[in-house]
Amino acid sequence: MLKGIPAIISPQLLAVLAEMGHGDELVLADSNFPAFSVCRCGPTYISACGLGIPQLLKAILQLLPLDIYVESPAAVMDLVEDDKKRKLQTPVWDTYLELLKDAGCAKPLEKVERFAFYERAKKAYAVIATGETSLYGNLILKKGVICPDDQT
Repeated sequence: MLKGIPAIISPQLLAVLAEMGHGDELVLADSNFPAFSVCRCGPTYISACGLGIPQLLKAILQLLPLDIYVESPAAVMDLVEDDKKRKLQTPVWDTYLELLKDAGCAKPLEKVERFAFYERAKKAYAVIATGETSLYGNLILKKGVICPDDQT
């Protein structure tokens, strides 16, 4: 245990967050996401199977600066056409927006087409496989920089 580090941040996740550089991406994958398959293409696999994405996101945002130089440092998998037609709701996205806002990021979520999301995830630094059960719960975060005056 370390002071100031949320207890749900595993040693492996802490190391990955520290290793990531500006522009590297982190995937928070829901329980339906093909995390093992995606990680065969290169990203580090991190298991957080008992955790929901909102609680993990809240902890990660205490440590990870988000990229302020992009239109949106957070992306979700967009609904497929059939789910759009039936007006499937994604309340977890509102939770993400609120947590991001609380962390100082008021930018909108980028919506990425399903297969483009999978391809982008294959290029991520790491994929965290969570126990999140919300449909379309996947989230990609882009790491930013820490300015010298922000280091406390």
